[in-house]
Amino acid sequence: MRRTIGAAHLLLPDGWASPGHLVADEGGTIVAAGAGLPDACDVLLDGFVVPGLANLHSHAHHRGLVGHADQLRPGAAATLWSWREVMYRHLLGLQPEQLEAYALLAYVEMLKRGYTSVGEFHYVHHAPDGARYADLAELSGRIVAAAEAAGIALTLLPALYTSGGVGLPPEPEQRRFTCSLDEYLDLVAALDALAADRPWLRVGVAPHSLRAVRPAELAELLGARPAGPVHIHAAERTEEVEEVQAGLGTRPVEWLLANGVDERWCVIHATHMTAAERDGLAASGAVAGLCPLTEANLGDGRFDLAPYRHAGGRFGVGTDANHLIDLPGELRTLEYGQRLALHRRETLLAEGERSVGAVLHAAAGHGGAQALAQPAYGFAPGARCDVVELDRDHPALVGQTPETVLDAWVFSSASDTLVRTVMVGGRTVVSDRRHPLEDVARARVGAVMRARHAVNARA
Repeated sequence: MRRTIGAAHLLLPDGWASPGHLVADEGGTIVAAGAGLPDACDVLLDGFVVPGLANLHSHAHHRGLVGHADQLRPGAAATLWSWREVMYRHLLGLQPEQLEAYALLAYVEMLKRGYTSVGEFHYVHHAPDGARYADLAELSGRIVAAAEAAGIALTLLPALYTSGGVGLPPEPEQRRFTCSLDEYLDLVAALDALAADRPWLRVGVAPHSLRAVRPAELAELLGARPAGPVHIHAAERTEEVEEVQAGLGTRPVEWLLANGVDERWCVIHATHMTAAERDGLAASGAVAGLCPLTEANLGDGRFDLAPYRHAGGRFGVGTDANHLIDLPGELRTLEYGQRLALHRRETLLAEGERSVGAVLHAAAGHGGAQALAQPAYGFAPGARCDVVELDRDHPALVGQTPETVLDAWVFSSASDTLVRTVMVGGRTVVSDRRHPLEDVARARVGAVMRARHAVNARA
């Protein structure tokens, strides 16, 4: 059954329509979009309606680390590597139902912030002692179940993890992650079967990094999987760049560019690149997967977005460690980093552009949809009907016009309360700022955290 959605203000690909409308078919795909209101609408939204965005990089299993990896000591060399030790200890006790609880809460929170699809870079595959579950896809299936319950579209990116560093065996703490390539391909095949009857589910591959996957294994993986998304961490830290350069003879992004990176790839972080790498990545058509809040939390560094965008580079944003799920906060932190580095307020705009918020939203929308292979950005026929309504009666938006509303959303201190309605595939999943499972999701994670703290206290 078709569904017609009317909006007081609707962001179409060629600009705002005030009012505008969408028509979605029974599968949630847009079949018509345009200005004006039909005589009858199934849903009428009186706010500012924009397309939902893709969260292109999430680790749902990190959701339980909130607040527990931020105890720092003066003078301590706290970096990604020390944070990782805390994360490994946390994951060694994680049970399947606990992972599902973390993922459900994270996905509910994403929807409430305006994300309508998520790329789950998932690398916890095995039992706490490293033993294989009877179902190799046990934990991946928990991620799928959480996404299905929350109502968010999912691109599942199981991670291949075979090494503990360039030329090094896996560390004991990594026993839940590591797979042989054959095991991994069996897992991907099982996930393909799960996706067969779930149109909102996509499956990609995620060689974790050049530290964790040998070049020969990566080549074999790509040969076995010649299509679909490929995500990889690269150049997040200078120490990683130095290790890869010492082990492989080139810097990580340089190596990837020399080995066929193209539009199907998403290079996560890409923080520490030379100008040649930056321009090469922009020219490749790949997407830079940027996680500004996590990168800031870990002290990783700042992505050089301004020249990358001006070179035609594509990018999207992700929540990574999920310590703070805040879509406009990711965009704001990303853009403010450019202002701080260049000592001016305008860094990204091209000729004819005026709204920084609109530029960030559109670029992250298109880049995220590409990276996740989701038909998820833009109100045009063929796209999924993913709708985010911003509340024009909220004090932060009162008096805003379509031309200024995305700036108000991205740069407002009230950004977490501006989303009133969210639809995924034409189905309402957030109404009047509430998700129907938010209380359940919070209670489940609360119970998990209490149980885990009790175990830690006894230890």
